[in-house]
Amino acid sequence: MQASPPITAETEQAAITTLTPRVADAVELLRRGRDAESWRERIRDVYRRRADASARRRAPYYYRRLVSRLQHVIPAGARVLDIGCMHGDMLAALKPAHGVGVDFVEEHVAEARKRHPKLHFECWRAENACRIDGTFDYIVISQTLSEIYDVVALLRSLLACCHDRTRLVIVNYSRLWQPALKLAEWLRIKPKAPPQNWVPDDEIQNLLNLAGWETVRRCATTLCPLPVPLLAGAINRYVANLPLMQSLCLNHVLIARPVALAQQNRAGIESVSIVVPARNEAGHLGPLLARLPHLAPRQEVVFVEGNSTDNTWDVIQELVASYRGPWTLRAMRQDGKGKGDAVRKAFAHCTGDVLMILDADISVPPEELTAFRDALAGGHAEFVNGSRMVYPMDKRAMRFLNLLGNKFFGAVFTYLLAQRFRDTLCGTKVLRRSDYQQLANNRAHFGDFDPFGDFDLLFGAARLNLKIVDLPVHYKARTYGETNISRFRHGIMLLQMCAFAARKLRFV
Repeated sequence: MQASPPITAETEQAAITTLTPRVADAVELLRRGRDAESWRERIRDVYRRRADASARRRAPYYYRRLVSRLQHVIPAGARVLDIGCMHGDMLAALKPAHGVGVDFVEEHVAEARKRHPKLHFECWRAENACRIDGTFDYIVISQTLSEIYDVVALLRSLLACCHDRTRLVIVNYSRLWQPALKLAEWLRIKPKAPPQNWVPDDEIQNLLNLAGWETVRRCATTLCPLPVPLLAGAINRYVANLPLMQSLCLNHVLIARPVALAQQNRAGIESVSIVVPARNEAGHLGPLLARLPHLAPRQEVVFVEGNSTDNTWDVIQELVASYRGPWTLRAMRQDGKGKGDAVRKAFAHCTGDVLMILDADISVPPEELTAFRDALAGGHAEFVNGSRMVYPMDKRAMRFLNLLGNKFFGAVFTYLLAQRFRDTLCGTKVLRRSDYQQLANNRAHFGDFDPFGDFDLLFGAARLNLKIVDLPVHYKARTYGETNISRFRHGIMLLQMCAFAARKLRFV
């Protein structure tokens, strides 16, 4: 009998082209599955060969540094899914209320179950994590994405494990470090790595977009991976977080949200609370109320008067008593000082699902609140921040030094929070009450010394990993009274707050 010719890639492809389209697609799918399994088996073999040694080895310095950084991103008590969990040590360090680890190496899963019996571990391929019941607050893919055969397929499958506020945390090696890591393997400083896809951060963000995710922010972790006494800690905490040094770090952390779910599950807003802080604004309150748009079936307007020297409180009381419209009007007087104190008091008593802040001076037209509502309801943002730096503003709306200060703080916040800002001190801000309640519970992390409340809200939103979006507004000159802002005194205070937040958010 004549021997059959060997099957090559060329002959296999030629055979596929002669089949019907449906059968050809099925054959192609089987071939891709075979290639993927071959890729996974090569990775599995590397991990199996070093399983016993790695189980006994003390965690290296750079790994401990990475865990510490993730602990600032993921709060204790969350529901956490760890993809590529290895021995489960990172998952345990995050102290989840409910923790699930997935790894496709049997030896890893067995060791993880032994070390951390209170956590749950599955020996599955990463793509099969979608079979887990329930959803998670955080999904961690730490230094594992480079080992995934089809990254987009994995990211799409993880949507089944999400609610619309889930955050995906990806830790990725920088391609700049590829030669150094290969050298470390050759010198046996670092265990030999399995086959990897060296996917750069910008490409990961592209893959996230294709799979229905949106990047919220990105930060660096380690510039000095070796435990050099006295130097490593300072370099990794301070130098690594400087603007020009972040791109040189060994690891980058990307935080993303499932925007596909957020927009798919969007629903109309049923109730809104509009908070109007007012100090010496008697001449603005009537026109403001007349111009407020109808934003939800249930709408309340909360006026908060604060230490006025004119008849602002009398005007508020008269408006509330004489109002006969469809909304609920409420009047409050703050106990402390500053707009921030007034907003916090009002928010504590608001009943709306969505909280809005509108300055009483009508410098931002009340009609523009509709755009803020739509951005939140459409799933485009989770915190909407007004920006006065896009559209032309009235000549007398903002003094020149104030303009420079706003531009400066916008640049500082873009750096500190790793999200883009043009304007941080615009008084118009919108978020959901459920998010504000979490923010208020964590307020002690930053302290309570913001006179305006803008920084307090933005710092808190960033710590919750909310998607913050700037929304351009038209800025008008006031027609009554004078500004309550002291440029130099308040400017120094805001600088102090930025320095404090830098230690809490960036230099950790």
